[in-house]
Amino acid sequence: MLAPLHLLAATAAEEGRKTVLMMLAVGCVFLAVIAVGELTHWLRHRR
Repeated sequence: MLAPLHLLAATAAEEGRKTVLMMLAVGCVFLAVIAVGELTHWLRHRR
């Protein structure tokens, strides 16, 4: 029938881990965008 509620609910530690991993992923994307912009700027300047 219905799964017990404690099996569906994530603990605070699991939620915190997910939050930290998502923040790291967003930070990596942010740095990648900056790196690509700097690379294209450098390549255009070199021409």
